[in-house]
Amino acid sequence: MRLAVLDAGSNSVHLLISEVVGGMPLPAHSLKGPVHLAEQVAVDGTVPPKAARRLAEAVAQAREQAGRWRCDRLFAYATAVVRDAANRDEVLETVRAGSGMRLAVLPGEVEAELTFRAARRWVGLQAGPMALLDIGGGSLEVAFGRGALPDFAFSLPLGAGRLTREFLPGKGRPGREELRELRRYVRATLKDVAARVRWEEPHTVVATSRMFQQLARLCGAAPGRDGPFVTRRLARTDLKEAVRRLSRLTAAERAELPGISAARCRQAPAGAVVAHQAMKSMGIDQVTICPWALREGVLLRHLEQGGQDWWPSPVLRKEGSVSGPLSGGPSTGLRPGPSAGPLTGSSTGSPTGSGSSPPVPRRLPLGRAPAD
Repeated sequence: MRLAVLDAGSNSVHLLISEVVGGMPLPAHSLKGPVHLAEQVAVDGTVPPKAARRLAEAVAQAREQAGRWRCDRLFAYATAVVRDAANRDEVLETVRAGSGMRLAVLPGEVEAELTFRAARRWVGLQAGPMALLDIGGGSLEVAFGRGALPDFAFSLPLGAGRLTREFLPGKGRPGREELRELRRYVRATLKDVAARVRWEEPHTVVATSRMFQQLARLCGAAPGRDGPFVTRRLARTDLKEAVRRLSRLTAAERAELPGISAARCRQAPAGAVVAHQAMKSMGIDQVTICPWALREGVLLRHLEQGGQDWWPSPVLRKEGSVSGPLSGGPSTGLRPGPSAGPLTGSSTGSPTGSGSSPPVPRRLPLGRAPAD
């Protein structure tokens, strides 16, 4: 079986294609298209039409690539930057009209639960009671659990892109007062969740997301070319120094540092502040970097418990009589799955047809399909 996940995030549209071997999703191909949505959100919280059209183009390219690889199912979703946009419905309709794909919008808590699922599978039960931290462009996900699924999961408005836009605008060196205000806001927002994590006393803390990976590399962790099976850790003491180092540089100078990409050089100081304050508030001395996150969590949820009623997006069922780009023809090559093989994500021929976002419960019961 070949599965694909299309992640429309704050910085890029990322397509992950995996071959399922022995019940495990093993990466076969990856495609990333930059969109930089977080940097283009207006003061009133709207995503400009030009940025929405660029998102639609990137989604269309990713969808076409999934078709070429003849994926059995495609799970497509947008994260916080679209979920929280004041004109979310208009953005989703622009994407649908421009790409033929209806993006699901997952609640932040569900993102945290799915990411925890992936991280737990990666590190194993031997890690004991485990906490999870994931810094995205629009939100910070926090979860804790003793088993395969989290006991609790939270999503906080502490994404690196969001905070850069609100507290550290511009490409120069952040001002001392700007950083002080940012720290104060992060501490206040984290207060209740941090107290809960401290009370649980996790044995292991796992950090996912590109932001944590880049911060770990900046602080001396092995580069990505060494592969996913190299142990990578990030200490709070090293992160504290990284905050100082990043804050003394312009965005262009940060992009020259090891691990810091040009796409995230503006967001790096805010991301480092969130990471350090989260670890400090929760009493965490060190985190383990995990290469699996939300995309792998979506695939694992599907493989472990089956069914697609849990997925908050219209489902197009593949039938031989269906015509158009999703029928398995040469335009996409998407093939039908097994007998119950719906393809997640709809075409422009979706029965719903409107641009309004799919209704999503605040918290999905990931252990079973919700009742109709």
